[in-house]
Amino acid sequence: MAERQIKVTLPDGSERKYAAGTTGMEVAQSIGAGLAKAAVAIRVDGQDWDLSRPIENDVKVAIIRRQDPEGLELIRHDCAHVLAEAVQELFPGTQVTIGPNIENGFYYDFARNNPFTTDDFAAIEKKMHDIVDRGAELAREVWGRDEAIKYFRGKGEYFKAELIEGLPGNEPITVYRQGEWLDLCRGPHMPTTKHVGHAFKLMKVAGAYWRGDASKQQLTRIYGTAWRDEKELAAYLTMLEEAEKRDHRKIGAAMDLFHFQEEAQGSVFWHPHGFTIYNQLENYVRRRIYDDGYVEVKTPQLIDNKLWEASGHWGKFRENMFVVPDETPSTEEGKPIFSGKFDKLLAIKPMNCPAHVQIFKQGIKSYRDLPLRMAEFGCCHRNEPHGALHGLMRVRQMTQDDAHIFCREDQITSEVKKFVELFYAVYKDFNFTEISIKLATRPAARAGNDAVWDKAEKAMADALQTLDLPFEYAPGEGAFYGPKYEFHLKDAIGRSWQCGTCQLDFVLPERLDATYIGEDSGKHRPVMIHRAVLGSMERFIGMLIESSGGKLPLWIAPVQCVVATITSDADGYAKKAQKMLRDVGIRADIDLRNEKINYKVREHMLAKVPVMFVVGKREAEEGKVAIRYLGDDRQPVEALDAALKTLAENCKPPY
Repeated sequence: MAERQIKVTLPDGSERKYAAGTTGMEVAQSIGAGLAKAAVAIRVDGQDWDLSRPIENDVKVAIIRRQDPEGLELIRHDCAHVLAEAVQELFPGTQVTIGPNIENGFYYDFARNNPFTTDDFAAIEKKMHDIVDRGAELAREVWGRDEAIKYFRGKGEYFKAELIEGLPGNEPITVYRQGEWLDLCRGPHMPTTKHVGHAFKLMKVAGAYWRGDASKQQLTRIYGTAWRDEKELAAYLTMLEEAEKRDHRKIGAAMDLFHFQEEAQGSVFWHPHGFTIYNQLENYVRRRIYDDGYVEVKTPQLIDNKLWEASGHWGKFRENMFVVPDETPSTEEGKPIFSGKFDKLLAIKPMNCPAHVQIFKQGIKSYRDLPLRMAEFGCCHRNEPHGALHGLMRVRQMTQDDAHIFCREDQITSEVKKFVELFYAVYKDFNFTEISIKLATRPAARAGNDAVWDKAEKAMADALQTLDLPFEYAPGEGAFYGPKYEFHLKDAIGRSWQCGTCQLDFVLPERLDATYIGEDSGKHRPVMIHRAVLGSMERFIGMLIESSGGKLPLWIAPVQCVVATITSDADGYAKKAQKMLRDVGIRADIDLRNEKINYKVREHMLAKVPVMFVVGKREAEEGKVAIRYLGDDRQPVEALDAALKTLAENCKPPY
């Protein structure tokens, strides 16, 4: 009897025939010895499989190599398993729970009476290197549910048993054997532990609750990082060192920009210098959007929960809202008395979009009025967990450079294209030029039907193709009401940041009954484009500080120039120079203190003042200034008028 054949389609569209049961490794070997040597896994109809797993049906196949991005994810996943095996060898009785790969690395959560500390890392890392060198095969096994639960309970692995009990009844229970050690895991894994390599390092420990529930047992989480080779690992560790130096909270304190305190967790106290940066940034964005045809609005902070229910945000976002009861107190002897009974609930707005729809609905809109580009520097509040707050990067009170574009369906591509062009122009002004785009598509839980989503996703893809901009899809990562662009940019030390957004929405205008009168005199729904260039102003400022290391672009620096005296003989001349600087719009301070000039220079350089005019008796007599630029040891001497003219030109905003 002839063996059954299957058809395998490769990424280039070519097709090959194999016997049913052929493994991924055998497919790779049939293509070439070099590919087989580099292969670590296989992608079958969009799902990643082990190379040893047999293929039984017609499929589309791609070989995953160690150097591929997917290969790096497998290195990190397997490294988590190596960590777990090392811990259980060194510390018998420790229970393993879950250990996924994450951005830049992995973690594993352990249950142990005595929590781990960083003092344990040296021994654990040594054992991990030993396990890698053993080169044990990572073998996939499918177990029966009852068998698996009995096995893990018998070993005292109660967390694993609980995980199995919570899996859907139709889901296969897969266990991976790693030499003598094994773990519950969906997989896939690379062929052996040797494929992990030695480019890994344990980074930190933290507490974590089982399944993220504070009422459950506290575990110890060990974080690590893993890379393809030692060179990549060294580059990452160097970047972390540089990032530590650039921490916006440290630089913000040195520059006297802002502070945080317990009485207002997650909200920023902007100091004069910090608020100068904030205002310069807002004014810049305002000039940009006015030239792009936006109108600016301002909407209420407190809005009745009925509007949030109608918009769908109450059901989706309620736990992240700050809610305020609306109660009218009675009075007794002139003092208010609150009964605890209230008429309705108000929410401090976490976003601006429902309020913008309310403005759109005032009066009758015609198709000739569209597109209507409505912008707001909207102050929003979101109830972020205390533990998630992180300086300017994760706050509870934020201001967004938010806008919503109400347009017709035939205007979607042109409006999205117009926004993307604005986005790139703005980021170029801040020297961010490495930008990648992901198109996030429909999530599992979503509003709107598939026909609407098909239309929305196609329009978003068409706009990028019209601009000839490459992009990747991020399946399932869209907003609940529509697809969106994710803009990822690299900063000066190679870190990736997600900033700004553009989201297409057919749903909210329907929910809130927004209409316009079409050319046919009938009512039509506008399409709503949610978009922000910078996103959170706070987060963007934090990112800008870290990327620049505090050496902000001259036009946005809070103090653009300090005039500092060498001797008191030059005080009058310094005051004159400061006035001339301020008269032409330069933000200039003066330092007349009776301190040595080297002390003054060092202090202002630490505060990241970009330019200093140093003057003494000689400079005063000759009408000159010695110029010190941040990060430059040279000190050219120029006539005050010429230096002022050059500086004024350099201080002009880019737009």
